[in-house]
Amino acid sequence: MLYNPHTDEERREMLEVLGVSSVSELFKDIPAEIEAPRIDIPGPRSELEVREELKRLQAANEGEGLPLFLGAGAYNHYVPAAVSHLVMRSEFYTAYTPYQPETSQGMLQAIFEYQTMMCELTGLDVSNASLYDGGTAVYEAAIMAMRATKLRNRVLVDEGVNPLYRSVLRTYSGNLELEFVEVPHREGRTDFEAFRRLMDSDTAAVVVQNPNFFGVVQDFSALAEAIHELKGLMVMAVNPVAAAVLKSAGEQGADIAVGEGQPLGSPLFFGGPYVGFLTARQKLVRQMPGRIISETVDREGKRGFVMTLQTREQHIRRAKATSNICTNQGLVALTACVYLALVGKEGLREVAVQNLSKAEYAKKRLSAVEGVRVKWDAPTFNEFVLELPSDAGRVAKELVREHGIVAGLPLGGYYDGMERDLLVCVTETNTAAQIDAYAEALGRVL
Repeated sequence: MLYNPHTDEERREMLEVLGVSSVSELFKDIPAEIEAPRIDIPGPRSELEVREELKRLQAANEGEGLPLFLGAGAYNHYVPAAVSHLVMRSEFYTAYTPYQPETSQGMLQAIFEYQTMMCELTGLDVSNASLYDGGTAVYEAAIMAMRATKLRNRVLVDEGVNPLYRSVLRTYSGNLELEFVEVPHREGRTDFEAFRRLMDSDTAAVVVQNPNFFGVVQDFSALAEAIHELKGLMVMAVNPVAAAVLKSAGEQGADIAVGEGQPLGSPLFFGGPYVGFLTARQKLVRQMPGRIISETVDREGKRGFVMTLQTREQHIRRAKATSNICTNQGLVALTACVYLALVGKEGLREVAVQNLSKAEYAKKRLSAVEGVRVKWDAPTFNEFVLELPSDAGRVAKELVREHGIVAGLPLGGYYDGMERDLLVCVTETNTAAQIDAYAEALGRVL
């Protein structure tokens, strides 16, 4: 098919019906100052020439292959080659939502396995078949808590929860009768006393994150007990890799656990597509958004998989729907399933230990630079906050421009008074040599 399927004759007939003499006259109402500039497109080239030109342009990308110490919710983990090889089989990547169980047994089984793995990581009973991303998972959990607590409309959210997640929650709930209260952190930690002062009988849920946005790890068991005494729920956002070595959300008393599944086998992908996960206790299963895949047997006694719950408005009465999500991130959820199956329980633990150990080494090396310190004395996972003697944004720009190091996330744009603070992330992909080079370059810049 031609790129532009309309013939000159067809265009002439169209303009005649519209009563104009040319395409330019058709768009004459558009002010000249906002018209798109004319693009100088070269003539046609062969496939080989086009590929060589694209390679040349790709080589000009300054960020290609730079040591990366940027996290903040999207993490640069090593992805085994077998993951993409399996996920990109045509049976998987051409599939949409598996509405017909009799023709989608493979995909349904994969989602069932994914759900099982998410439950094991979070220590909770049931998982849905995935959501769009970590931010929408936080929102869905908050609304789910409102329904489960008989439409209480107050949600307390820790300031240590990822700012992007809080932004999604604030935007999505803007037209709802939801009182959204942000609780300031105290030296990078969740302020339990502030939560206790603000909680009341109208509080549907408290929303926390572990490790939080600053990488700080805490035990939320006492907070869970406090909100449960008021018949409310605790929602905990978790890092699925950290879950391999930390006390699980379920063990800490969380009723709903959510998070971003990108660290499980998906590259950074320039920000997406990602996948959100949501798990909960059994008693909340009918309030969960999305779909749930379950195991059953057919009339001949053979094992099979079915879509058990599908509580979205396309399946049931709109008034009874728990979500207006129209699809899931099935392929990315499958990626997480394949990744976890490949690395296994001990493999994921090894990845987590490497993240933890290398981050501790980075803390030691970077805080040895004159004028630099780790901001808070708190246990962390693979991220931590450095306090610099000058503006963190300027330092980060100079490190990437002069030394080719992506140093981390300057926090001044997200938290008032943190203009000199830099959020640094270390994963198993970072080497000791890269960390040493970072410390040396940081000293030079400062």
